[in-house]
Amino acid sequence: MSDIIYMDNAATTKVAPEVLTAMLPYFSEDFGNPNSIYSHGAKALRAVTAARKQIAATLNVAAEEIYFTAGGTESDNWAIKGVCEAYAGKGRHIITSKIEHHAILYTCEYMEQNGYDVTYLGVDENGIICLDELKRSIRPDTILISIGFANNEIGTIQPIGEIGLIARERGIIFHTDAVQAYGHIAIDAKACHLDMMSASAHKLNGPKGVGFLYVRSSVKLRPFIHGGAQERGRRAGTGNVPAIVGFGAAAVRAYTDLEEKNAKTTKLRDYLIEQVLREIPDARLNGDRERRLPGNTNFSIEYIEGESLLIMLDMKGIAASSGSACTSASLDPSHVLLAIGLPHEIAHGSLRLTLNEENTYAEVDTVVLALKEAVTRLRDMSPLYLDAKKRER
Repeated sequence: MSDIIYMDNAATTKVAPEVLTAMLPYFSEDFGNPNSIYSHGAKALRAVTAARKQIAATLNVAAEEIYFTAGGTESDNWAIKGVCEAYAGKGRHIITSKIEHHAILYTCEYMEQNGYDVTYLGVDENGIICLDELKRSIRPDTILISIGFANNEIGTIQPIGEIGLIARERGIIFHTDAVQAYGHIAIDAKACHLDMMSASAHKLNGPKGVGFLYVRSSVKLRPFIHGGAQERGRRAGTGNVPAIVGFGAAAVRAYTDLEEKNAKTTKLRDYLIEQVLREIPDARLNGDRERRLPGNTNFSIEYIEGESLLIMLDMKGIAASSGSACTSASLDPSHVLLAIGLPHEIAHGSLRLTLNEENTYAEVDTVVLALKEAVTRLRDMSPLYLDAKKRER
């Protein structure tokens, strides 16, 4: 990692040394199946139970309300499909937003194909839903509201507490995809009136391939994977003990001195924003200036293609992205940027730089210089840019 500048922490993070140390014994020493009755299995079960308690404590919920999964995508799928099956007798209407992660949007599309009706809320220019529109969209047959805690591309944080209260007062299940938020901002599930919440370990210096779904004890939820009685009969399959232990350790690490780490990251983020907007003409910040994740920046830079820019930055040893890592192979402009009102030609020139507390001011300066050089070079080859400058003159 020392030979690159890593600014794609929203895509994934490296496993922290203390997390790896916590995981190692469960690969080869304490390798028992946690569902076995003998002592070797009991030791693994105790480790899983401890991780469940560690995560629950960060959310102010009961350990029995945490269910381990293979990641955020599975958790999102389970939340939507499981609620729809359990509450089909009450109604078949779902409310979500146009800027959700595709794990939510594609699952909602699947439910539409199976006879459910989905309302996709619009957002303002900063990516925030309108609470009045949410209220107007609620119908007698609405059974689920699923709104992401913080957007994975532009970092905007939604008014989750207010959304949760609206849902609770109307007897509607409220789920939030908190994959980008968990471990980065404080979350009290009770204060936010959450019924369900998805998270993934690899976004907070934990291992890939493990997530959880918080399910409030009163919520009915059909099993998503069948074949065994694991996770209290709701999610079959032998638990990934090393990864689960790592998730617990990562959660403890993330929420230790969180305010101090966030203050440092936010200050660096704001410095990055100021430098990019000062040094790069025709660049704009996407997302709310204040109500955003501490480490998130997302820019639209006119007269360039985001893919070409990423390649040039990579050649300089800089890891960045143009949006969600899950859609990096797509040539289509970001659905999030289109939803906040950007035209296609500007949405194509997006750049996401996501920081953590380990990034430095020196790295930011290096990235901004490389970005400026790359943008200049790309624009020099762009007929659109040259025509625009001629018209200005």
